Amino acid sequence: MISPGLLSRQGHRLLQLGVVLLLATSFEGFAIPHMAAPMLGRSVHALAALSAVLLIAFGLMWPRLELGAAASRTAFWLLIYSDLAIIAAYFLAALWGAGNSIIPLAAGNSHGSETQEMILRIVGYSSGPTGIVSFALILWGLRT
Repeated sequence: MISPGLLSRQGHRLLQLGVVLLLATSFEGFAIPHMAAPMLGRSVHALAALSAVLLIAFGLMWPRLELGAAASRTAFWLLIYSDLAIIAAYFLAALWGAGNSIIPLAAGNSHGSETQEMILRIVGYSSGPTGIVSFALILWGLRT
């Protein structure tokens, strides 16, 4: 059984995280020209802004989900992980001037060391399945 207020608290946390991301992306915009790969920096800026809006929208919708405690916690934490992991991958790529192996359209010719590219692949690819599971649980929670 879901504890009273769990979905409401989780929704509020998503709203807070969304606003924090908006604030962070505002400051990150000033750093774009100083990054090793400025085009990737611009991609981080746009991605973080999109993610912030996504989290705010999910935060507003979250209390309406019909999920049990375990499912809501799973969806909540996987959503946050997925969102922050892909932002982290892009941010690291922009700082390192790397990423051609995983995000070639955004990275262009920016290619880092094998270790950097491996880290980007691990972090970036891990965001996909976690996001899909979270989105599936959220869709299930909206079933009625």
